[in-house]
Amino acid sequence: MTDERRLIEACIRNERTAQRQLYEMYAGKFYAVAVRYMKDEDDAADVLQDAFVKVFKYINTFRFDCPFEAWSRRIVINTALKALQKRKRMGYQIDANELTNQLSEKAVDISNMALEQLMCLIHELPEGCQAIFNLYAIEGYKHHEIADLLGISEGTSKSQYSRAKQLLQQKLADISEAEIRLKN
Repeated sequence: MTDERRLIEACIRNERTAQRQLYEMYAGKFYAVAVRYMKDEDDAADVLQDAFVKVFKYINTFRFDCPFEAWSRRIVINTALKALQKRKRMGYQIDANELTNQLSEKAVDISNMALEQLMCLIHELPEGCQAIFNLYAIEGYKHHEIADLLGISEGTSKSQYSRAKQLLQQKLADISEAEIRLKN
């Protein structure tokens, strides 16, 4: 029996020290997940707290048939998505004129960009685009899974992901142009 399994079983028995250990084991990773969805660090901390409350509430349903981290990460993601929906700030519909005004896709080199800079750009995306970009590009969900999670169509997920990519590409191009101007 693994140490993690013993720890989870102790959490199922509501042992507080085990719950603290499990929290400390995953809080950093899951905070990083929450930050990807929430634009404000305080909101991300709230999501993390709410997610762990749910983890401990439902830990007795964990069947050890998948990695615990994957099971609990999904709770964090769902908690973040519900927080966004609750605030009614997540707009999934795209204005047709806005789509036609988007830049065509072009390759932009991000190899020299720091992760923090890239995450800041992702945080500047509209929340609907940001959530779908995170779910698809970072978390690895498929569009049909995103559609099920968010209660939207698969086509909406694809178009929001495409819009997110276009917006990111434009932001990256703007940064590249500004850097070129500074060098000259």
